[in-house]
Amino acid sequence: MDLIIDHEAEDRIISAMMHSETAIIDCVSLITETDFHQPLNREIFSIIRSLYKRGVIPTYVEVIKEGMTLGLIKDAQAAEEIHYIAGKHIADHNAGYWSDRVRNASKGRQAQVLLRAYTERIGKTKDIGQTVREAGADFTSLAMDNQAEQIETAAQVAEYSQQMIADNCQRWREMQEEARVFGDVPLEGVSTGIVALDELTFGYKPGDLIILGAQTGHGKTAYALNAAMACCVANKPILYINTEMSRKQVGYRWASLLTELPMHRIRTGNLKDAEMEAVNEALASFSQSTFYTSYIPNLTPDKLQALARKAKLQYDIELLIVDYVGRMDTRDPKSEEWQVLYQIVKSQKQLAQNLDIACMVLVQLNPDGSLQGAKRMKNECDLMLKLLPLCEDLKDEEQRSKAQDKYEAKYGTKYETFNYFLWIDKSRDSESNVSVPLVFNMPIQQIKQASEV
Repeated sequence: MDLIIDHEAEDRIISAMMHSETAIIDCVSLITETDFHQPLNREIFSIIRSLYKRGVIPTYVEVIKEGMTLGLIKDAQAAEEIHYIAGKHIADHNAGYWSDRVRNASKGRQAQVLLRAYTERIGKTKDIGQTVREAGADFTSLAMDNQAEQIETAAQVAEYSQQMIADNCQRWREMQEEARVFGDVPLEGVSTGIVALDELTFGYKPGDLIILGAQTGHGKTAYALNAAMACCVANKPILYINTEMSRKQVGYRWASLLTELPMHRIRTGNLKDAEMEAVNEALASFSQSTFYTSYIPNLTPDKLQALARKAKLQYDIELLIVDYVGRMDTRDPKSEEWQVLYQIVKSQKQLAQNLDIACMVLVQLNPDGSLQGAKRMKNECDLMLKLLPLCEDLKDEEQRSKAQDKYEAKYGTKYETFNYFLWIDKSRDSESNVSVPLVFNMPIQQIKQASEV
C-alpha cells in the first residue's frame, strides 16, 4: 500500500507562507511540522514559523539565509527546490483549503500505519474481539480533531487531577513565598490592576473570558488601560484592540496615565518644561514595555481572530482586550443586536481557550445598568464585571457623600472618598456578588481601589 502523500498541497502551503502574512497565521493555527511528509517542506515550515515569531518577514531570501545558517539547506539543489516551491503561489483565502488537504493526508498516513499494525496483530492474536475494540478506539481517536474531544477513563481523570492539584499546591507555596518577599498578591494569571479582584480571582487566567460592562463615558477604556498597565508592569504581553479612539487619543491617555498629568493639558500642550520632560521620560520607558495595540474601526470577528493568532504567535500575548464589541462589524440584519453581541462574546471564549490567553471584552450597559442578553453572556464568561458610578450626579458632592455613607453602612466598612464601584456579577472560580469601591480620577483616567479608613 502506497503512503498517502499530497505533494501539491504541501508545496502550495509553503509557497503561500512565503508570500502572505495571512497565510502564515492561518496555516500555523491549522497544521504543524508533523503533518508534512516531505522533510524539506517540514523544515521550511519550521523556519518560516520561527522567522515570523521573531518579526522577520519570511521571504524566499530570508528562508534561504536562515536555512543555511541552521545547516538545513546545504547545497544549491535544495535552494533550487525551494525556489520552485515558492513559485506555486496561491491566493490568501485558499490557505485554509490547502491546509485541510495537508492535514487529511497526514491523518491518512497515520491510518495506514494503524492498519498495518492491526493487520499484523490480528494474524497473531486469539482474542480478535479485543483487538478489534482497540482498533476501533484508536481509529476514533484519530478521527478527532484535538485532544479535548477524546473520551477519558476515570483512571485518566484521577491521574490528571492528582497531578494538577499537586502542581497547584506547589505553585501556591511558591506564590505565597513571593508574596511574603515582594508584598504582592499571588497570581495564577495576569494582574487585574485591582488588589481586591486579584485576591478573589488570582488574576485573569489563561482561557478566561472577562466581560466588563459600563455605560457610555463611564470608564470602560480607562479600566482597560489600567489593566493593560498592570500587565506591562509585570512584563506580561498584552494586545489592546481599539475600535473607537484614534492613535492620538490613545497616546494622550497613556501620557496622562503614566505621568498623572491632566489629559486636557497634555492634549492642548499646556505643559511646563519639567512636565514635558516627565512626559518624554515616561513614554520612553513605556516604549520598552510589552503593550501591543491595533486601531481597527471596522473590526470584524474574522479580523479579530486573525489579529489574536498573530499576536500570540509573534509576541506570546497573555491578555487580549477588545474595546469594544458593540462597534464590531457583523453585518447580520436578521439577528437582533443582543443576539449578535452574544455570538461575538461566545466566539471570544473559544478564542481564549484555543490560544490559552485571558480575553477581556468591553460591552456597553444600558442607562439602568442592565445589559440586554446578559443572562446568556454570563453563561459563556468566567468573570462578569460592571463598572458603575456611586450616584447619578457625581459632580454633586452632597449626593455623592450621601451615596458613600449608604454604601459604607451596607458593607460595614469606611473608605476614603470614592466615586465608582466594581460589581463582580459573576466569578466562576471565586465569590460573586461582591462590590469593590473605586476612585476614578477622570482628568488623568486613572482607576484604583479605594483604601479602607
